[in-house]
Amino acid sequence: MIRLLIADDHPVVRAGLAGLLSDEPGFEVVGEAADGAEATALAAELQPDVVLMDLRMPHVDGVAATSRIVASRGDAAAPRVLILTTYESDDQILAAIEAGASGYLLKAAPREEIVAGIRSVAAGQSALSPSVAVRLVERMRHPEPAPSALTPREVDVLRLVAAGHANKRIAVELGIGESTVKTHLLRIYEKLGVDTRTRAVTLALERGVLGGGSTGR
Repeated sequence: MIRLLIADDHPVVRAGLAGLLSDEPGFEVVGEAADGAEATALAAELQPDVVLMDLRMPHVDGVAATSRIVASRGDAAAPRVLILTTYESDDQILAAIEAGASGYLLKAAPREEIVAGIRSVAAGQSALSPSVAVRLVERMRHPEPAPSALTPREVDVLRLVAAGHANKRIAVELGIGESTVKTHLLRIYEKLGVDTRTRAVTLALERGVLGGGSTGR
């Protein structure tokens, strides 16, 4: 029996998936979550085999929740994450895969593809929608150029973002205006090729950008 946790902020979508999958032999839906924080908590509590994770959810998004759940894999029973979403931009796909997702399927996929994807992920394999697989192959063939280096002040801003501070607090810490913080963030996003705070911090940590330095005024 494959135990499933469904994470999606739309109640109708959760109900539809739960109904569809509960009727499938060998599947058991053990829980539902309305956002990434709840998904992380329920994954630890219920220990499902697979978490079906949407990307855009309030409070904690799917990428951040995936990273947290995957980080618990020191326990052999930790669940695997299968992204199930309507979004398929390159940045979102890469962010989810780099966060540790075992698969990436689209909600518009046929039922048979979703069911097969769940079984593959539960068995320790990967599952990618054909369009997603094509995007990943193209990205590997034509990698983006290396981003421009961040300035010391941009690193300061990003380090405070990584610490969980809002723009207003960052402005106070650095002695600059809140609008200036927003400008720095936009430049950081452009240089790193991302569009979210979570993704910017993740990439910066991976590349060692946030190692050392100070955030003083």
